[in-house]
Amino acid sequence: MNVKIDPWSSTNIVDYSKLFEEFGIMPFDDLYPRIDNPHRLMRRKVIFGHRSYEYVLDAMQNKEPFAVMSGFMPSGHIHLGHKMVMEEIIWHQQKGADAFVGIADREAHSVRGISWEKCRDTGINEYIVSLIALGFEPHGHIYFQSSSDNVKDLSFELGSKANFSELSAIYGFTGETSVSHMVSAITQSADILHPQLEDHGGPKPTVIPVGADQDPHMRLTRGLAHKMNMFKIEGRENKDGQHYFSIRSKAAPQGALEELHDTIPGNTKLFEGHLDVLGADNFEELLRTVRDVELRYGGYAFVPPASTYHRFMSGLQGGKMSSSIPESHIALLDDPREGAKKVKRAKTGGRISLEEQKKLGGEPDKCSVYDLLLFHLLEDDQELLQIHEACVTGQRTCGSCKNLAAERMEKFLKEHQEKRELARERLDEYCL
Repeated sequence: MNVKIDPWSSTNIVDYSKLFEEFGIMPFDDLYPRIDNPHRLMRRKVIFGHRSYEYVLDAMQNKEPFAVMSGFMPSGHIHLGHKMVMEEIIWHQQKGADAFVGIADREAHSVRGISWEKCRDTGINEYIVSLIALGFEPHGHIYFQSSSDNVKDLSFELGSKANFSELSAIYGFTGETSVSHMVSAITQSADILHPQLEDHGGPKPTVIPVGADQDPHMRLTRGLAHKMNMFKIEGRENKDGQHYFSIRSKAAPQGALEELHDTIPGNTKLFEGHLDVLGADNFEELLRTVRDVELRYGGYAFVPPASTYHRFMSGLQGGKMSSSIPESHIALLDDPREGAKKVKRAKTGGRISLEEQKKLGGEPDKCSVYDLLLFHLLEDDQELLQIHEACVTGQRTCGSCKNLAAERMEKFLKEHQEKRELARERLDEYCL
């Protein structure tokens, strides 16, 4: 790709298919048929890709433990892009996930220079209040990076497995990058992995809903999860073509391999530094046994975190919607009437003239107003499809879409802000 993916920039991604080819992100379409009552962002292919989400789906369908986690940097006003992620978290919570939301104040302080006091004020009064208003339940976990001992301690441990060369390759860090900025990247990995700590029930599939620009954090964290684990399981074949598994020690304590040898049923052969398991036909059962032994010996046994990726909303004037570009977004705290005015001033996918619009049709897939309907303002898929069809065939003008979106936006903002006042009264339920 010509554009480097950077979690801290306002760079827009134009061709999402390149992410499949260059970064190994998998298409979400393959998993969609397995999902019961999918979220509208899934139905409408806004969520376009994933890493290892099949393991989360397995846990969801089998009523086994799984978690959802994502975070928000309190560097500006909460807007519709943040609302997308919050809705994905809440959907997974409703499906049975143990839900975690981190306020990335360490990141905001190191990368944006925002004071700790401002981070806390913005984190609570913008992000957390809106999260609760959107439906996040109090049995979930909301925390600030700077006040979570679990996250801080784990980030220190993870730091021992990361080096500057790796961070530079993933993030483009240079000799000018501050150490605090690098620490904040490792802290993100601790955010992602800490739902699997013993305090939260131990290893489990965990999904991180993010925009595609956050994939560098996922690549770093998945690599660190592997490095932190005591064992690596490899599938192999012997000279007779017989398949077997080899469990390799990566600095496991003395006795751990011996215990695996005594625990795993069937034909096992113990060597120095590894254990070969012949005839095992259930990899998942073998993996659970290895994780159980690792936990008994003080290891983490992390399950590599999964992720889902959603497309960016168009900014109101084109490009990417970003909290650092005020004219690009509608904030959830905007005056409802002002929000409606922003919609009416937004860039559309319409033609230069009404005559050309009727002749050639509009381009809803390049329209920020249509994106507002697609991502947020219309729940009825059939109604959205009719609007799309009427636009591309020239039967619908930009004015009618703007009026509809403006009316829906004003209503949403008014109702959300009323729910925020009720949510503020419930803050004590969330153990901040």
